[in-house]
Amino acid sequence: MQMSGKIDPQKTKNIARLANVLSVETRVKIVALLRGRRLCVNAIASQLEISSGAVSQHLRIMRDADLVVAERCGYYVHYKLNRKTIETWHNYLRELLAEASEI
Repeated sequence: MQMSGKIDPQKTKNIARLANVLSVETRVKIVALLRGRRLCVNAIASQLEISSGAVSQHLRIMRDADLVVAERCGYYVHYKLNRKTIETWHNYLRELLAEASEI
């Protein structure tokens, strides 16, 4: 993250984006539901006991951040976590927190 006293602006931007996306408890719950499986909007809504419209709005924000990917299965769209994005964010956070612990 830091090189010669400089902070990589792309990494800090991505970390801030992650924090923004996951700053809503419902989105954190959606991430937990999608770990290791794919679900449609109605299944997520049922599990969280909220409307499918609300779930769709959260998923749109999560798709825009590339946190989830949509896959069409017949009439349904299933959502799953984007492992590549999660791995990238995980690495950024690990770097940030490792540097913070060195201070």
